[in-house]
Amino acid sequence: MHEQVVVKRDIEAIQIPDGIPVLLNEGTPVRITQALGGSITVTTDFGQMLRISSSHADALGVADGETASGSDTAKVEGTLEERTWALLRTIYDPEIPVNVVDLGLIYDCSFSDSEEDDKQDVSVQMTLTAPGCGMGPVLVDDVKGKLEALPDVRSAKIDLVFDPPWNPNMMSEAARLDLGFL
Repeated sequence: MHEQVVVKRDIEAIQIPDGIPVLLNEGTPVRITQALGGSITVTTDFGQMLRISSSHADALGVADGETASGSDTAKVEGTLEERTWALLRTIYDPEIPVNVVDLGLIYDCSFSDSEEDDKQDVSVQMTLTAPGCGMGPVLVDDVKGKLEALPDVRSAKIDLVFDPPWNPNMMSEAARLDLGFL
C-alpha cells in the first residue's frame, strides 16, 4: 500500500507501540502502511507510527470497505467455533500485516453454554509479540468487541497471558513465508 496522503481533518489516533491516544492534525502528510482489520496504520514524516480507526478513513481518502474489516459475520457460516476463528482472522496486528491467529497470538478459545438462553460465553487466551507492548489493550478490545458482536455470543472474556512467551515459530507457515521467516 504505502500511499502518501494528507489528513483532511483533525482525527484521533493511537500511537504505536505505546498505545497512547494522539490527535493527528489536518494537513499532516502521512504514509498509509496497511489498512486491515477495520483500522489503518500510518507513519508520519517524523517517524511516528499511528493506528487510525476505519471510522476516520474518509479523512485519509480511504473508501469504505478498503480496510478489510471482516466484521460482517452474517456471511460467515458454520458452527459458532468456526465463525469465531474466522472472525479472529479479521483482527490484525497494527505493525505487522498478519492477523492475530496466523501470527500465533491466540493461545486458546473456548465456549461455555448458558442455562439462561441459547447464547454462549467465549473465553480467549491471547498474548502479544512483546510483553510491554502498549497496543495490548487495543488488541484485547478489538477481540472482545468483534466477538461480542456475534449474535449468539453473550460475552467474551479475553485473558492476556505471557506464558509461554511468543516467538516467531508460533506463526503459521503462511505467515512466516509472507514475512520472510522461511
